[in-house]
Amino acid sequence: MKLKLFILKVNKYMNEVFCCVMRGLIRKKGRSLLTIIGIAIGVTAVIIISNISQCGAVAVSSELDSLGVGGLSVSLDNTNADSDAVLSDNELNIIKTSSYVEKAMPLIFQTATVNSRGENTQALLWGIDQNAKEVISLKLMYGRFINKGDIATNARVCLVDESFAKENFGYSNIVGRKITALCSGNYENFEVIGVIKTGSGLLQNMMGNYIPTFMYLSYTTMQELYAMSDFHRIAVKISDGAEPDIVGEKLVKALSTETGFQNSYIVESMAKQKEGLSQLMNIVTMILSAVGGVSLFVASLSIMNVMLVSVGEKKREIGIKKAIGACRGDILNEFLIEAFILTMSGSILGVILGIVISFIGAFMLGISIIIRYDIIAFTVIFALFTGIVFGIYPANKASKLKPVDALRGE
Repeated sequence: MKLKLFILKVNKYMNEVFCCVMRGLIRKKGRSLLTIIGIAIGVTAVIIISNISQCGAVAVSSELDSLGVGGLSVSLDNTNADSDAVLSDNELNIIKTSSYVEKAMPLIFQTATVNSRGENTQALLWGIDQNAKEVISLKLMYGRFINKGDIATNARVCLVDESFAKENFGYSNIVGRKITALCSGNYENFEVIGVIKTGSGLLQNMMGNYIPTFMYLSYTTMQELYAMSDFHRIAVKISDGAEPDIVGEKLVKALSTETGFQNSYIVESMAKQKEGLSQLMNIVTMILSAVGGVSLFVASLSIMNVMLVSVGEKKREIGIKKAIGACRGDILNEFLIEAFILTMSGSILGVILGIVISFIGAFMLGISIIIRYDIIAFTVIFALFTGIVFGIYPANKASKLKPVDALRGE
């Protein structure tokens, strides 16, 4: 029974304090609104930066996945005078015979100018074979992949990425359309047999024409067009459960033994490159979020300024309250609750704005939105913490006022 009465008494007390604080905030609604907006801007900045950065990291990671970051890439060290700049069928066969290798595919890459419907676009041509789907994780949206028949006949067929299709034709499914490419000084016509979803929309939206589109041809077609019999790299898909580093060492040893070229082969683990890029993206996100955090910190300082002004304006009110029995704790609670309400209101507004603007930004960049609820929670907690901390000094100053001094000061 006593506990119930105590709870009712506390509830009544808090309601009275809350109503008193709200009346004060409404009387000074202009100043209160500016303070809330300042907090909201800081919270919004942190949320937008973290969400868009996370979306960018995921999109770039997806783009790298589509280029085979889950496997290995074998190439020759061009700085070694005893080795050639390209790989041959001999190296490809050695790699394919390894028990640790599930599939291996030659890779050739060249830049070219692609013309479609009168528009020129810079493109990166990739020479691949029928294993592209498994080895470099290409995701087919429409049409089909390069097959053995295309490789045997050096067919003039290609796959393009979705962003190229939308940019040049206005829609994704352009299977059957013709594309002209300037290859090694000659114009060649290609039929589009497939459209690939590569995730490169982020890069193209952010950097425009500085990042070329991707076209995928049969590697034998590339060899014919550029008068070459070898290839630049070999993409390797390792067996399930195999360690990339160990497989890489064994491949280098096998290649060096079979060909006689020592210290000439480079095996890169695409997973490590992806991990390094992810760490870099996380660092960039942290730095940008810290900048947003500074704006939130500065906004929290405005709470102290507003409340110090409020203390000066409420001297007479504080004096009267103390004269009729209000204790120091009552005054302290009133000002701390005011700081809490201002900070919480700004945080809620900031979260709403941050999420809405993040959705808009992700839509404009052509990427899927990823809401970091942990970042949102941390930002709100940080805002509340700084708001209350900066509210303690003016609250303490107000609570220490003596009734006589407060009334005389008025």
